[in-house]
Amino acid sequence: MNIEKLVRKNILDLKPYTSARQSHTDGILLDANENSFGTVAEDLNDLDFNRYPDPYQKLLRKKTGDYLGIPGTNLFFGVGSDEVIDLLIRIFCEPGKDNVIVCEPTYGMYKVACDINNVEVINAPLNEKYDLDYDAIHSGVNENTKILFLCSPNNPTSNLLDKNIIRKLTAELNLIVVIDEAYIDFAGDEGFAKEALHTPNLVVTRTFSKAWGMAGLRCGYCIAQEEIIGLLFKVKMPYNINKLTSMTVAKAVDNAGVKDEYVKEIIEQREFLFDELKNNKKIINVLPSDANFISFKVENPREVYNYLEKNGIIIRDRSGQFNFQGYLRVTVGTPEENKLFLEKLNEIL
Repeated sequence: MNIEKLVRKNILDLKPYTSARQSHTDGILLDANENSFGTVAEDLNDLDFNRYPDPYQKLLRKKTGDYLGIPGTNLFFGVGSDEVIDLLIRIFCEPGKDNVIVCEPTYGMYKVACDINNVEVINAPLNEKYDLDYDAIHSGVNENTKILFLCSPNNPTSNLLDKNIIRKLTAELNLIVVIDEAYIDFAGDEGFAKEALHTPNLVVTRTFSKAWGMAGLRCGYCIAQEEIIGLLFKVKMPYNINKLTSMTVAKAVDNAGVKDEYVKEIIEQREFLFDELKNNKKIINVLPSDANFISFKVENPREVYNYLEKNGIIIRDRSGQFNFQGYLRVTVGTPEENKLFLEKLNEIL
């Protein structure tokens, strides 16, 4: 597959901004108009925060690549995976002309990012089991389709999507397939990270917001072949990942065993929560989960949501999403949080 033929011409012709730290990170640095005396936050001076961060994200790419068993050259980091999503749309989709396909119900930011970039969104709905509809996706593709966004495990349905269908679509379709694996750590599945290394049109996005417990840090990444990684570096802001984020994420990767313990506890609580919801006769349906949340269907979703909110328990009302009427989504909390949620839920039901 010729990836260049999918890229917007102005992106191919773009001469990217050249930042000072692309060439030099050591020596007497008098090239970037920084404050050479140090930072006003004196306790940070030992961390060299008065200097711009590495625009190539070498530390993050090396450590995360080693953790995943993937070359660092196949990794790109963004301010959350949302930045990666936005950049991919800007690289491949001509505004007002091209389109992308999403499979609803799914993560809403795909459509929001497309709307911001004036890119049409075509919905190829999930089937009655909330899995991929192969024929619907094929029917939605036309000559101006550039990206297929898939979320696996999917948000809000919480299930892994059929991997064989994904592989088939990736091989058959002349477009970029983006698999959002934000929740893959909870699925007991290795996902598509390794497959992205030898699949030219496949991009896998992941995040440090979920299993790693660093949502407030805003750091995500993607895995793809070097041609796509090069395009992402070409269009990103020069210093999109700051030093504090890089250092914190690098330390977290070194401490991956703690993440694994968190994941184990979350899965245990997920099973407890699922069983409790499943045994509640007032709940119409509970979807099995491969993620760190559970979606369940009730007759009066807004009433239930409002009651929980008044009692200080905040979940998400997803009943307004396409083909997801009646469903609420609850994140798996601590044992204490889960018990209080169930107590208040039983009161309103």
